Amino acid sequence: MDRNQKYLTILKLTFCLSLLSGCSEYTHKNQSTTVPAKQDSYHSSPQILKGHHDTSTTVWAINLGGPEYQGIDGIRYQADSLSPPDKIRSMDKVFGTQYQHLYQTYRVGDIKIHQPMANGLYDITFKFAEPEDIPIGGRVFDVLAQGKPVIENLDVRQARDGKHSSALSRTVTDVEITSGQLDIQLVSTKGQPILNAILVSKKQPKSNKWKFVWGDEFNYKGRPDNTKWNLDIWPARKVNDEDQAYTARPENINVSGGNLVITAQKEAYANAEYTSARIHAKGKGDFLYGRAEVRAKIPAGQGTWSAIWMLPSDPYKYASSCKKGEEWQGSSSCDAWPNSGEIDIMEHVGFDMQNVHGTVHNRAYYWINWQQRKGSIEAKNVEQEFHVYAMEWTPEKITIFFDDTPYFTYSNELTGWEAWPFDHPYHIILNLAVGGMWGRAGGPIDDSIFPVKMEVDYVRVYQQLSETPLSVDAH
Repeated sequence: MDRNQKYLTILKLTFCLSLLSGCSEYTHKNQSTTVPAKQDSYHSSPQILKGHHDTSTTVWAINLGGPEYQGIDGIRYQADSLSPPDKIRSMDKVFGTQYQHLYQTYRVGDIKIHQPMANGLYDITFKFAEPEDIPIGGRVFDVLAQGKPVIENLDVRQARDGKHSSALSRTVTDVEITSGQLDIQLVSTKGQPILNAILVSKKQPKSNKWKFVWGDEFNYKGRPDNTKWNLDIWPARKVNDEDQAYTARPENINVSGGNLVITAQKEAYANAEYTSARIHAKGKGDFLYGRAEVRAKIPAGQGTWSAIWMLPSDPYKYASSCKKGEEWQGSSSCDAWPNSGEIDIMEHVGFDMQNVHGTVHNRAYYWINWQQRKGSIEAKNVEQEFHVYAMEWTPEKITIFFDDTPYFTYSNELTGWEAWPFDHPYHIILNLAVGGMWGRAGGPIDDSIFPVKMEVDYVRVYQQLSETPLSVDAH
């Protein structure tokens, strides 16, 4: 009997026992157990669990196809005792996640889940990993909650940067329950739907533990405040194969109407076909730990690549192949990136209009080795309305938010700088790229969209009230 057959037999026995104890079809009842929850190898340290978010916001979590599981964030996922048990599958290895065991089992086919739940508004995180090396477009499905589509035309492989066996975490917000029951259904467009895990959370109020320490409200006109910001002047292709030239011209960046406005243009300039702007606070707003908050409206259109993100103010801290003063951004020989880290508070590409992404990069986990850690959220009207993109950073973890909904957390594994270079000051960067490797991933740049604008209402950095003051360099 092979591994999958053994596991299937165990699940069938579990299912039979659950029926005897009163579990109805497609409905999971809470069950107590004395068997330790399965964990990934670095989860055992109490130092890791210490400082993680309050798990009291978790309403229900289930490891589909698998046993009880405790994540590095302290959240416990119930074992799967849903029916039918013959829809369960497993895979040996999953890339790009700190929740390896959670993604190794899944359900496939017509998936309907009904779970008793109090009426109210909830955020739901769905976890997927494409198990097969199939072409993009080979498996496409919708996810419905309470009978309404919350994720449409999901191709897990495409959504996870074209990689199979890679974890995809997708959060949806404001799911309203009025019937006393959560109803989830996956509906196929092509191939059989898959689902690895579900996490349901209560709406989380914004914490009041923060004190403002640095920022810009953009309540002035003209050039960005040069006591707070620097402008990059770069040619096209310098990084990420981006198509635009970055300029300091008012046609590309200015402050007006209470907002910072970055405008991407279709024009021939400095051997590029497009222009835009990139602004950063290095040496003027560097900080170590705290909360960064940016209220922004981002543009629509295929070929746009908007970003609110952070880089280390000393990029050479963990570099091993270059020295201070050497050019490192866009360099193929200097390993300052990814060694010294990167935190992406918000990335958005126009071909995937209502999805917003949060990511971290480091030497242990980045896109080249398929191990990049990231999460995504189904946003709403990002091109029409301002939303708050935020990040909270402590020595234990980094959490990314969309309108105060946390949708991605990366934990310090206590294994060294390779996985946690986030122990020195960083600074905020705002830019609107055109094309590039990701911006063109959905097809060629649509020249009819230009000019397009990214507007920023404010940038704010906070420190925790209960902690030692942040290291903030705000000249």
